[in-house]
Amino acid sequence: VAIVFLLLVGTFRSLIQPLILLVSIPFAATGALGLLLVTGTPLGVPAMIGMLMLIGIVVTNAIVLIDLINQYRDRGYGVVEAVTEGGRHRLRPILMTALATIFALIPMATGITGEGGFISQPLAVVVIGGLISSTLLTLLLVPTLYAMVELRKERRAAKKAKKKGEDPTEVPAPRESVNV
Repeated sequence: VAIVFLLLVGTFRSLIQPLILLVSIPFAATGALGLLLVTGTPLGVPAMIGMLMLIGIVVTNAIVLIDLINQYRDRGYGVVEAVTEGGRHRLRPILMTALATIFALIPMATGITGEGGFISQPLAVVVIGGLISSTLLTLLLVPTLYAMVELRKERRAAKKAKKKGEDPTEVPAPRESVNV
């Protein structure tokens, strides 16, 4: 997770936006462990490999969403408008990716993949459980946190401008990330 965070800091040139992205990981882990408990599947090496896969999928979904929101912000959209448009345009791709992965892993999770399927079953159960919980939360929580953080930054910038006697409407909103 630390390596992922450092890569995200370099990508977004921000310390806060990667934290927003990483918020979705605990929800993925909760769903994964919950489905492991419900199905009675043991937590072993295959399940841990599934956790690594799950983290990659979840973080990628959040990156795609935040990146599009940042692109809208760079085009001059307001925070709420950028979050709304970004969520609207990324809803279908994120849902389709999650559903395709879940449906592809159902045979593996149910153990009908044939000889040796018991080895890969925990991996599939982890990914399915994590995607179910994290996809919905990524689509709701990540944009909400983004909006809260960015709106707070804008309010702070407006306060500083007001103290200096400047017109707060002329001060551009502070941006921590730059799309390259």
